[in-house]
Amino acid sequence: MELKLRSQNECMFDEISLGEIMLRLDPGEGRIKNSRMFKVWEGGGEYNVARGLRRCFGLKTAVVTAFADNEVGSLLEDFVLQGGVDTSLIKWMNYDGIGRTVRNGLNFTERGYGIRGAVGVSDRGNTAASKLKPGDIDWDYIFGTLGVRWLHTGGIFAALSETTAEVVIEAVKAAKKYGTVVSYDLNYRPSLWKDIGGLKKAQEVNKEIAKYIDVMIGNEEDFTACLGLEVEGNDENLKELNLDGYYKMIKKATEVYPNFKVVATTLRTVKTATVNDWSAICFADGMVHKGIEMPALEIFDRVGGGDSFASGLVYGLLSGKEPGEALNYGIAHGALAMTTPGDTSMASKKEVENIISGKGARVQR
Repeated sequence: MELKLRSQNECMFDEISLGEIMLRLDPGEGRIKNSRMFKVWEGGGEYNVARGLRRCFGLKTAVVTAFADNEVGSLLEDFVLQGGVDTSLIKWMNYDGIGRTVRNGLNFTERGYGIRGAVGVSDRGNTAASKLKPGDIDWDYIFGTLGVRWLHTGGIFAALSETTAEVVIEAVKAAKKYGTVVSYDLNYRPSLWKDIGGLKKAQEVNKEIAKYIDVMIGNEEDFTACLGLEVEGNDENLKELNLDGYYKMIKKATEVYPNFKVVATTLRTVKTATVNDWSAICFADGMVHKGIEMPALEIFDRVGGGDSFASGLVYGLLSGKEPGEALNYGIAHGALAMTTPGDTSMASKKEVENIISGKGARVQR
């Protein structure tokens, strides 16, 4: 594998994430439509990776995003600070008192239980992060002066607006200029793309971004929808590929994009909202690596499980671990994150390593 990592001695940050952070309003065991009380968390696909790397794995991380400069923005900042993620790269935008031109995003999310699946209702139009445009962020300062070993971003942020896609392209090009490794989670959401060009636009944007990516993460739908990759058997009548199909998919991705050093995908079979089979595979060093398997994993809150998988994988690769071992860090961290409420991980590195080593759920005294 040819991941060339910058030295920690020359970098202020081990990792930075580029993406939107929203307030998550959680009705707990109830439903959004009936609740009179919500617990508030913070969350965002790209940010969750930075937080996991900081709180679980102890790395120095930061987030590049934007908030409307009001009390809600300050609440979001406070959550980020509690997570230990550096906030100095956040751009603050003037608030007009109404939210007509800029605001902070909300994400109402219920966990689901048994036969009732999780539900998410986002309220993110005209958010500060979606207003970011090329030139707003000084990437030469971030990657050149400060120094960053790893940049993580993804398809959710790229889909927020025409300009955020351009910001992602600007960022990944700058990262490559300074030797920063780049990971990207395709995270295809049809609802985000439908008003800005749909599937055609999603492929146009993601195919351009893919040229600059070292570590690509996504599921079968992501690779097909965002990159137009097809393998035998993954027609629209199949809910998911069999394992051989996944092997072919991630291998094909490296053939189409030889700049991909690692391609990873989670393997999830949803039995109920609270019981999933959970594992992952990756392609690196010319071979497929299969991670530990967790059949019938009991889930408390699945939101953010994929992001915690990504942060575990990134930690392993940043630490110089072999791809198969790094993959297991991702699987174990994602599984633990889904045993607690909220988008972000509450796990510790020791817990992750206990799972990898096969220790069970015995009481810790």
